[in-house]
Amino acid sequence: MLEEIYAETKKRMAQSVDAVRRDLGGLRTGRASVSILDGVHVDYYGTPTPLAQTCKLSVPDPGMIVAQPFDASILANVEKAIQAAGLDLNPSNDGKLIRIPIPPLTEERRKQMTKKVGTIAEEGRNAVRGIRRDANEQIKKLEKGGDLSQDEARRGLDEIQKITDEHVKQIDESAKSKEKDLMEL
Repeated sequence: MLEEIYAETKKRMAQSVDAVRRDLGGLRTGRASVSILDGVHVDYYGTPTPLAQTCKLSVPDPGMIVAQPFDASILANVEKAIQAAGLDLNPSNDGKLIRIPIPPLTEERRKQMTKKVGTIAEEGRNAVRGIRRDANEQIKKLEKGGDLSQDEARRGLDEIQKITDEHVKQIDESAKSKEKDLMEL
């Protein structure tokens, strides 16, 4: 029984850590990366479609992303979607592809982004703690029902805490790495 709870807890916490890493990857660091555009959706014949499914994305140099639509008729839609995404990017369209220059970050913008990193990390830690609370409640319920002894329940709660600490540490390491990227450019 405990092993099932541990496995489910690890799985859910790993998903939370992955979500934090995805969110951090979408933050602009001043260096071109196609992950910046992960949240952009293009109106593709009336259907909001992720940009990566409508265009070939590439990074020819550290200050530029190039988007080449698979269907040239949606070029204007792609350009509008990037502008509307709130990423402070200004794409330019040459009739065949879209060039997206990545402006260098100002000191003020770096500080804002660092705060955003902290917010994303804290949301991730809170999600992990919520998963810990669910697992602890399951263990306590098993103990009350007589399915676990007090010692087994205590060991179970300790193991859940170890799993939680491990996942919180992963979130903290990802946040530190992103902050370092933001500040060293």
